[in-house]
Amino acid sequence: MGGQDRSACADKDAKSAINVATSGLFHPLVNGARKAARLRELLTSVPGLHQAPCCHDAISARMVEMAGFELSLMSGFCVSASRIGMPDCGVISYGENVEQASLIASAVSIPIIGDADTGFGNPVNVKRTVRGYMQAGVAGILIEDQVMPKACGHTKGKGVVSREEAVMRIRAAVDARDECDGDIVIVARSDARQAVSFEEALWRVQAFADAGADVVFIDALASVEEMKSFCRDVCPGTPKMANMLEGGGKTPILNPKELEEVGFKAVVYPLSLLAVSVRAMQNALQTLKKGEMPPPSVLPSFEEFKDIVGFNKYYAEEERYRIK
Repeated sequence: MGGQDRSACADKDAKSAINVATSGLFHPLVNGARKAARLRELLTSVPGLHQAPCCHDAISARMVEMAGFELSLMSGFCVSASRIGMPDCGVISYGENVEQASLIASAVSIPIIGDADTGFGNPVNVKRTVRGYMQAGVAGILIEDQVMPKACGHTKGKGVVSREEAVMRIRAAVDARDECDGDIVIVARSDARQAVSFEEALWRVQAFADAGADVVFIDALASVEEMKSFCRDVCPGTPKMANMLEGGGKTPILNPKELEEVGFKAVVYPLSLLAVSVRAMQNALQTLKKGEMPPPSVLPSFEEFKDIVGFNKYYAEEERYRIK
């Protein structure tokens, strides 16, 4: 079943299921298929550009949702950094990634796109990866065309697999989705702009869309004109994703209005939350090292922090079941 058919057949209450108020301790158990339906709706039917600040754990995903954003992407860079303290160079495993995806997806009601790097192997591995991410409850999965071990986006050492193997990865991902009683949005990424050429990247994302990808993404576009060409010249009707790498990457930084005018449907901000957290931790540690406490202006009160984590909801649940 194609993406349009899936969107048409999705539960009519998918949106209300995702947006339901989370008044209790536990978020409603909105399954991955219904979150995928909501993600499809956002990317194909809801006007405007959709911003997706990237998360890396349950609390960062919850902060994205609490801030009013309607989707998030689980950043491979940030998961690798926060979970194993290592760079995003293909060191982290499938098992570690899918477990993190499950923890994140279960903490929020908004759709989460899970970064799955290269799919962790050949097309058969890709199929297993897609199935695992579906079981984890994410709404979308991002598969790229790099060789293994991969390199981090916007860094040196990138290489891509052949055209044929790249397309086969996406075909395997689509087949894995279609062979299951469920749904997940397939986001196909090409790193060929940096590894080969812009023209090669355009060819690949068109082939990915032809193979059934729901969303396409070229990493490290080098100019606004390349961004416009990507949105204008290939796979019309297929949503395009932009990557605004904070702090200085290869792609020009545009604001949401400019990105929408170029033709993008979604934009991810991969490092904002973790990078700001790292800077805040550095500052706090320097303050503590001087024998002082971080000032109230830079941290929430204990009561506010407890509320964010869910203590008050926990206490309410505890009271419901107290034996009297």
